[in-house]
Amino acid sequence: MLKLRNYIGGVWVESKGDKYIEVTNPAFDEVIALCPESTKEEVEEAVKSAKEAFWEWRSTPPPVRAEYLFKLKYKIEENKEELAEIIVNEHGKTFEEAMGELTRGIQYVEHACAITELLKGDFSEDVGRGVDEYYIREPLGPFVILPPFNFPAMIPLYFGWAVAAGNTVIIKPSEICPMTTNKIVELCHEIGFPKGVINVVHGGPGVGKALVTHRDVVGVTFVGSSRVAEEVYKLATSHGKRAQCQGGAKNHALVMEDANLDGIMQNLVNSCFGHTGERCFAISNILVIEDIYKEFLDKFLKLVKKIKLGYGMDKDVTMGPVVTKEALKRLLNEIELAIKEGAKLLLDGREYKVEKYPKGYFLGPTVFEAEPGMRVFDEEVFGPVRCIKSVKNFDEAVSIINRSRYGHTAVIYTESGKYARDFVRMVNTGQVGINVGTPAPIAFYPVGGRKTSFYGSTRGRANDAIDFYTDKKVVVSRWLGRR
Repeated sequence: MLKLRNYIGGVWVESKGDKYIEVTNPAFDEVIALCPESTKEEVEEAVKSAKEAFWEWRSTPPPVRAEYLFKLKYKIEENKEELAEIIVNEHGKTFEEAMGELTRGIQYVEHACAITELLKGDFSEDVGRGVDEYYIREPLGPFVILPPFNFPAMIPLYFGWAVAAGNTVIIKPSEICPMTTNKIVELCHEIGFPKGVINVVHGGPGVGKALVTHRDVVGVTFVGSSRVAEEVYKLATSHGKRAQCQGGAKNHALVMEDANLDGIMQNLVNSCFGHTGERCFAISNILVIEDIYKEFLDKFLKLVKKIKLGYGMDKDVTMGPVVTKEALKRLLNEIELAIKEGAKLLLDGREYKVEKYPKGYFLGPTVFEAEPGMRVFDEEVFGPVRCIKSVKNFDEAVSIINRSRYGHTAVIYTESGKYARDFVRMVNTGQVGINVGTPAPIAFYPVGGRKTSFYGSTRGRANDAIDFYTDKKVVVSRWLGRR
């Protein structure tokens, strides 16, 4: 049995802790690795290593730091298929989805490679008589990266922006899917990143809390549920840390009467059930103008029923299992509660059988007709459970979207520029899609929600990441000359 190790000060070390968390292949219900519950001493060692490496790395010229990231980009590309298979085995998504995740992660690294341009400051001459003013961007020290289970390659690669800017990092991978991060850091080790610049400490929430509150940590990047995002944000800021905490979502799609139903349907189905619905950009609630509701429903359900469940490495499979046995149990409970609350079950995912993998954590696409006020409609259900509702008009739909306590993403399907423009202006979300069901920003655009979908003031990725991982030091200078 593979026992994962920590990576501290440029050395892979076995944890001295006596507790391990099982990492399971969700398609087979088989334990594939053991993730250690690291000790307080190991947390201390990792932060100490990052702190000691900081000044030398901070003083390394940005073009040299970028060279390490260029090498990492090529290393990931060379090992892309191996990494994708690890993702499939520890998470459950399909091989194609895993490859797509890695493509986006590589784009993060590519953007961070532009650090020589991104780190530029600004200069103003003669703001007063003989007085010049300028600012420089400075890195701050050790940052903690707390990624979620659902993108075990893409989100940990946020560290690219942190180290490019001159900081050092300690990554605590998700204890559910830690193997992918370990493999990426193995590639960093092969490249020869200086000791202490990148560190990995495994464990559960207790290890994360110890890192976030450590006196020598300067900030934390977190992605996960809204409940935990709020907790991490409050914990970090109360200890004087920077915090960038992305939370959950309950994303709505509005299908207008003029939408090209045949043209949008596959995109919408993929947006609902891609990655088994375990992603913050997934469409959760579909609002359909009542005049086309029946036609839409027939087309939608017909296409959803074509989804094939199974092990993600099988080429004909289009949806894998949910990530853990506990997640499956939670989803089954959510379905039962929705029925009790009066939601109408249109498609029951519990009826799907995957004979080839009888022990897997499989739940087929599940579709309800539901109303605001029902838990299944209002709260994030992280899995392949979706709601549909008929609405009278555009205004009713926008009102429903804006009443949600989440503010991550909203989507409109329409061929009307007027509808699209008004939708962009009126919905209170961080991302908007127009005939694109999963408007996940490309690497050189920021990402983040509103309301309970995001806690912080600086969004993730791109130039916003540079703002988060650096601080502007303003200098006002005057030279009087010799007497």
